[in-house]
Amino acid sequence: MEALESKTELFTMSGKELSRLDYIKMFFEKRLNQEEISKKLGISIRQVQRLVKAYKKDNYKGLISKKRGKVSNNKISPQLKGEILELLINNYHDFGPTFATEKLVEQHGYRISAETVRKWMIEHNLWLTRHQKLKRSYQPRYRRNCVGELVQIDGSVHRWFEDRGPKCTLLVYIDDATSNLMELRFVASESMQTYFIATKSYIKKHGRPLAFYSDKLSVFRNHGCEGHEILKSTQFGRALREADIQLICANSCQAKGRVERANKTLQDRLIKEMRLRSISTVEEANIFAEEFRIGYNKKFGKIPVSTEDKHRPLATHMVLDKIFCYKTQRTVSKNLTFQHNRQLFLLEDNIQTRMLRRKHVELCEYPDGEIKIFYKEQELKNKMLYDRVNPEANAPLAQGTVVTSNKYLSEVLEYAKKRKEELPKMKRSDCAPRKTHLKYMTA
Repeated sequence: MEALESKTELFTMSGKELSRLDYIKMFFEKRLNQEEISKKLGISIRQVQRLVKAYKKDNYKGLISKKRGKVSNNKISPQLKGEILELLINNYHDFGPTFATEKLVEQHGYRISAETVRKWMIEHNLWLTRHQKLKRSYQPRYRRNCVGELVQIDGSVHRWFEDRGPKCTLLVYIDDATSNLMELRFVASESMQTYFIATKSYIKKHGRPLAFYSDKLSVFRNHGCEGHEILKSTQFGRALREADIQLICANSCQAKGRVERANKTLQDRLIKEMRLRSISTVEEANIFAEEFRIGYNKKFGKIPVSTEDKHRPLATHMVLDKIFCYKTQRTVSKNLTFQHNRQLFLLEDNIQTRMLRRKHVELCEYPDGEIKIFYKEQELKNKMLYDRVNPEANAPLAQGTVVTSNKYLSEVLEYAKKRKEELPKMKRSDCAPRKTHLKYMTA
């Protein structure tokens, strides 16, 4: 009995090793060759040869990994782990794992993987996994007391016409105190010009509110500038500042929840109302939007706390068209020209404009594409000299025209070449000078 117990030996094998054992047995039973085994196991033929050799030498034990039960060569010592954990707890407890790993390399010379640092930080409650992080709770915000005190604005991109028309955007202006729809306008997309048109329409109907509440779309906030608030403002923010309307940008979608919930209602009711009326274009939808807005407000509007209306009329010096347009400064050259949007403009040559050389003028581009030039509130007459966006729309230069910039010299040369081809060909004898003096010299 003791002799039997001494011969008994236990082996621990993984599933991978057991699979290899089965195929090696098939090899010795001549049911499979080495090439077939390499394809089935996904290893090279040389590796199969090593397994066969190990099986011949040590039987089952030869297929078991020699690393099992031994300490890894890359194992981090408890002393080094303790030093790094002490640094993480004392100096980098509020750092993310990746950032903390970078600082361990830069400041202390510890080269360790970010995943190892992440695991240690999770073990010591310095970092929470994605599943452990609790979602932020947003407390309800009370409505404003008066109409026009705060107006939430947003654009909803949707298939408003379903399959009857293209996808478009609905600009929604909703009053925070009453949840009334103040302005609805269908546009092709959210842009500076479309918000200019919608905001002008709003002010003409209701007056100037105290504040607009929006998201952080590039129309409302310049993300590339971290300086003063005025430097952060976009063209739309500049227009609101000139109209004495405050612009507030929300930090989350939940902050402007009233307009977001209104968008869901509109995407249900407004779409079906337009389907019943077979509305399939933006023009038809904008005509119907006013009728729908009145019915919506009667059904879903709330009574404000105060009956006071905070909307203000336009001041005498305010002109909506001049406020809600794209404004930029341009420098007048010596030739009374300036460029904008790859277009060359020329001021009318007179005593007044000649004094504006090397000075700044204000260019105003309106939503309909019209461009006007102002200097100290006085409009200057101008014309487009050249358009690089649409060269075919440029009028040909007349003969004798002085070109003020070598950028357009190639176009002038091309015109001269075509003009030369159009002229009748002349003989050399017709255009060459007479050489009568040579006659007398030879005589």
